[in-house]
Amino acid sequence: MPTAAPELVHSRLDHWAHDRGAALAIQSEAGNLTFEALAQQVRAHAQALHAARAPATVLLDAHQTLLQRLVAFLGTITSGRCAAVSDPAWPPQVLDAVQATLSRAPCDSAPPTPLSPFYTGFTSGSTGLPKGFRRHHRSWTESFDVCLRTFGEAASARILAPGRDSHSLFLFGMLLGLWTGAGVVVQEQFSAPAALGTLASGQTPCLVAVPSQLLLMLEWAQHRQLPPVRGVRLILISGARWSRSRTPELQALFPDARIIEFYGASETSFIAWTESHPDLPDAMVGQPFDTVDLEVRGATPDSPDGLIFVRSPMVFMDYVGAPHDHTAALRDGDWVCVRDLGHQDAQGRLWVAGRESRMLVTKAKKLFPEELEAVLEAHPAVARASVHGVPDAQRGVHIVAILQWAAPSGHPSLQALQDWCRARLEAFKVPRQIWVHPHWVWTASGKTDHPALGRALIAHAQETSPCLTALH
Repeated sequence: MPTAAPELVHSRLDHWAHDRGAALAIQSEAGNLTFEALAQQVRAHAQALHAARAPATVLLDAHQTLLQRLVAFLGTITSGRCAAVSDPAWPPQVLDAVQATLSRAPCDSAPPTPLSPFYTGFTSGSTGLPKGFRRHHRSWTESFDVCLRTFGEAASARILAPGRDSHSLFLFGMLLGLWTGAGVVVQEQFSAPAALGTLASGQTPCLVAVPSQLLLMLEWAQHRQLPPVRGVRLILISGARWSRSRTPELQALFPDARIIEFYGASETSFIAWTESHPDLPDAMVGQPFDTVDLEVRGATPDSPDGLIFVRSPMVFMDYVGAPHDHTAALRDGDWVCVRDLGHQDAQGRLWVAGRESRMLVTKAKKLFPEELEAVLEAHPAVARASVHGVPDAQRGVHIVAILQWAAPSGHPSLQALQDWCRARLEAFKVPRQIWVHPHWVWTASGKTDHPALGRALIAHAQETSPCLTALH
């Protein structure tokens, strides 16, 4: 769609309100808004912020409906301000601490430009408080363009984005649907049967999802013996590692869909992508997007995985209120590193070994938990895995895998699981102990909460004996 002025994240909304005002822009359980109605409410919200001389950054109310929050988000950025998206799962003390990092000074905002900050999102930090990251308009309009250019017409179709706006993946999917004029369907609370119903209706040819949501959909479809869902043409998976052993099931459920995994981060947007296939190595995340440059630093012949640095027009501006967080991204001029380790192969494909902070050293050798987790989750009896190191005077650490079973019965023995791993990995990577956790723990964004599971593992060991029971 041609435009005379430089584009902003919200700048197409008035066009769609004029061109197809009666079409649904946002559909949710809380109500529906056409493009015309959405544009009117967004303008009214922006005017109210101007009249109130609201601060330069406005923290949105996480306890409103998602529909209301999207209106508030768009109204805030239309006013030239930056929208900070809080999480409804935050306890009051965290919300207060985040609010304290944002200025409350009244502001007469100027018209936004492509380099104006429009969005402050939050990721978990090492200090116990979320760390805020700021994005300018161009970083996301570039992301919209590269998504459409890479994935074609299906990416410009109506989108189902069934997650919280506090997760940047879902907010991106919501805004992409409004950017293209196709619209978006959202869920106030994720429901696998409701998501499958929407997809089966043919309303949303494009699905943006995290792996945990797809696994719940597969489990529900299998339990109810649902027929294949036709009409879904594109599934975009990110937010956590997808278990490629489940790709054939996902393809059977959505036979018309192109299944895409993409690797990125809140600070970088898109980095690399690949078509999902069960035969792909778990660490291979694919080719970089066409506007992304990669550089691996610190690799050696003995340790070929180095820190992955990214340069692209899609990277973030800076952090808010997290100056001493050791998990924060590294900056070197235009280059950004989110502390993932990996390498590029001769074909230019990127391989990600794992996060620097999760790397374990056992028997003087490096082990990335992500590799062992992928092998364990490929076992048909294992639904989810989380790998940790327990201090060991002889080995440095010994490896413990926390598991959740895929079914209530038919569980393998510890020896059988070790044999499964030994056939696929070097011997030092095989877990010495297994702990079956009764209640899996998730982050607000739908990822396995590895730190919380690690704390539960330590508590379990202290409550029972210095050595964990092997398998129960």
